[in-house]
Amino acid sequence: MENINSSVSYTKLSNVLKFVILSAIGIFMFFIPITIGETSSVPLDHVTNYILTNFEAFGKNYALIAILVGTVYPFITKTWNQNKTATVFSIFKILGSIFALLVYFNVGPKAILAPDFGPFLFKSLAVQVGLLIPIGAIFLTFIIGYGFVDFIGVLMRPIMRPIWKTPGLSAIDAVASFVGSSAVALLITNSLYKERKYTAKEACIVATGFTTVAATFMIVVAKTLDLMQVWNIFFGLTLLVTFIVTAITARIKPLSVKPDAYYQGKEGFPEERLEGNLFKNAIKEGLKVASEARPLHTSMIENTKDALHLVTAFLPNFLSMGLIGLLLAEYTPVFDILGYLFYPFTLLLKIPEPLLAAKATSLGIAEMYLPALVAIGAPLITRFVIGVGCITGILMFTTTVPCILSTEIPLSLKDLVIIWIERTILTLVIITPIAHLIL
Repeated sequence: MENINSSVSYTKLSNVLKFVILSAIGIFMFFIPITIGETSSVPLDHVTNYILTNFEAFGKNYALIAILVGTVYPFITKTWNQNKTATVFSIFKILGSIFALLVYFNVGPKAILAPDFGPFLFKSLAVQVGLLIPIGAIFLTFIIGYGFVDFIGVLMRPIMRPIWKTPGLSAIDAVASFVGSSAVALLITNSLYKERKYTAKEACIVATGFTTVAATFMIVVAKTLDLMQVWNIFFGLTLLVTFIVTAITARIKPLSVKPDAYYQGKEGFPEERLEGNLFKNAIKEGLKVASEARPLHTSMIENTKDALHLVTAFLPNFLSMGLIGLLLAEYTPVFDILGYLFYPFTLLLKIPEPLLAAKATSLGIAEMYLPALVAIGAPLITRFVIGVGCITGILMFTTTVPCILSTEIPLSLKDLVIIWIERTILTLVIITPIAHLIL
């Protein structure tokens, strides 16, 4: 593989224009907030919300069809029973289809049809995420196909590799998730893994460590917990703790023992040795990728196909796992029992109302917003700690867990649960002393 500082020139005008113009379109769609009406968000989110608002029936029909297709596909391809995991998830997909049909036609048990349960998951989340992924995939082409991620990768390499053991381009995942959607960030991660720019270990670290909720949802959490009076502190510390926890989990099992092998065992494209000016190297790498890129329409079609495959695999499990998690949280003592796992930590760390804090913490694996709802009336320090934990945990059954399991990133359900426990405990240990100190 040629050195990044080779004498080969990629500075033809056509390559420069592709790199600059196409990357700029991607940057604009994913990373530049604009205000439309009273809503400030990235253009990708505005496009999705426009469709959701003006074509509500289409969105619901599309999500239902995607769920039904995703459910029958393993049976058509005869892959539903190829191993135990496939069998279990095929059963979950059947349940997801049943739940979707009940909500769509508004028939069935009241528990499922309660506004904060089935309708919330289907209408507010499944439809939105189901549209966001393929729309995001169209514009993802501009981000990953014409040199931008490679340019950023070179610039961020001195920081990312030593701290988080990931390539510099993994910084893109964190930004995409932060300003847009964790589902889109996971789409990027899966794409880069399949393109053999991430090893299996790197993809696992990125998927479980950088796919945070969007900044807009952090505001929702802060408002719910009445933390807006300390918003800047909450915002800054949440980001800091998230990335500290990721640096630690990257060095312990199960992430530390994931293979440093590329997709399907093929030769990968690791970051090359850098010599000379960092910025010049970054420009040269971006131009190199632009010069070797496939035609725009070819990449768009390929990315959209991958996205639709991800949607159909993800949505049925998302609906079944998410609804079961919410029902267990509401109607069973499962999460009260799970809360005792964290009770020694909340007690020793002197978090006010430690049992409440432990139960609220345990709910994060079901849905990141549930801990905030439980902790609304708690003391300030408890609310602050729980609010930070809502964001730093990352893994939850309503979105990221089924989404990760629907990609080709080699993480099992057991891995994800263990990593969530690790992230949750580390968050409590890191943020609680700080909260006691500053609040």
